[in-house]
Amino acid sequence: MSDDRLIVALDVPNIVQGQALAARLGDAVSFYKIGLGMLTGGGLALANELKQDHGKRIFLDMKLFDISATIEAAVRGLAQFDMDFLTVHGDPHVVRAAKEGAAGSNTKILAVTVLTSLDRSDLDACLIRDGNIPDLVVERAARAFEAGADGVIASPQEAAMIRALPEAEGRLIVTPGVRPTGAALGDQKRVATPAQAIKDGADHIVIGRPIWQHQDPRAAAQMVLSELS
Repeated sequence: MSDDRLIVALDVPNIVQGQALAARLGDAVSFYKIGLGMLTGGGLALANELKQDHGKRIFLDMKLFDISATIEAAVRGLAQFDMDFLTVHGDPHVVRAAKEGAAGSNTKILAVTVLTSLDRSDLDACLIRDGNIPDLVVERAARAFEAGADGVIASPQEAAMIRALPEAEGRLIVTPGVRPTGAALGDQKRVATPAQAIKDGADHIVIGRPIWQHQDPRAAAQMVLSELS
């Protein structure tokens, strides 16, 4: 039986591989993430197929960033597909424009705080202001909520601090960077196990490679679901 707290990232190159993976996972998984890596490989078509033909929930991970008018137009175009979640960068002007674009749809706008693959040295290289990452994440989350975000994307290590914000009441926290016990970290630097992420306040966890690279993806997904339950 599926549990939509688990979102499986279909981080494969194209729609054909995505369809094959979703078929192998079957009814064990009810929620999928489709990101930029598959966009030119038929990602939107796969999102529609999974949503309309198979009743799955869909998280479009586009991480949009641009001027307000462009964000509003892009989100309005994507919202017509009635996807469940859509990510934008957590800058307040981006979040406000995205909410305008999503008006009248069921698509929830999730704001990216700080990418889970980044550490302080990466932020220094990007000229991001001083401060430790957890504090920056919490501040960006609060500002995104004030701008109208339905939720935020943050690492499991910051979930508890975000959940404690008054602004977080009734909002979603979605955590990538989740790794089942014993799984390789890959390029993720701020991680936690599925159970710990949920315990710390996440509503949904996103897991990709530990499931789709497994020799038996369905069994890998079921192991995560067992840990959550």
